[in-house]
Amino acid sequence: MSQWTRAVLVFALLFVPQFSDTARAQSAPQAHPQAAQAPAGNVLLTVFLKHDQSKTLNEINEQLFRNGYYDKFPPEGIEVVSWYVVMGIGQIVTLRLPAERLREVNVVLEQTAWGAYGTEFFPTYDYKQAAEQQRQTMRARKR
Repeated sequence: MSQWTRAVLVFALLFVPQFSDTARAQSAPQAHPQAAQAPAGNVLLTVFLKHDQSKTLNEINEQLFRNGYYDKFPPEGIEVVSWYVVMGIGQIVTLRLPAERLREVNVVLEQTAWGAYGTEFFPTYDYKQAAEQQRQTMRARKR
């Protein structure tokens, strides 16, 4: 794992809203409503779209437009779970999709995003409920 990837992951873990003090203060863990409804065979995929900082934002957007990125990503029927901008780095997009459509997402990004963004892909899963339960268990053990 690259140093950049580690830094972004640490940043995301520290600053993603699900780990905020408000989330910790909840009296009982609550499952993500979409996670409970996800059909079998679906996967979560987190995509890092790293800005090419040798280009201006206008140049990046022009290239994305020429490549058809805005029309093709995400492919129709693919659910966007979250889409964050990380200033100075790029965008982090989490998608929910049937496993058999993984190649389609990859090809769309290869055809439309490369040159404007560097890409990294990470299989992802919803850990919020398990983390909350683990915190409660650990706090109860302290008492």
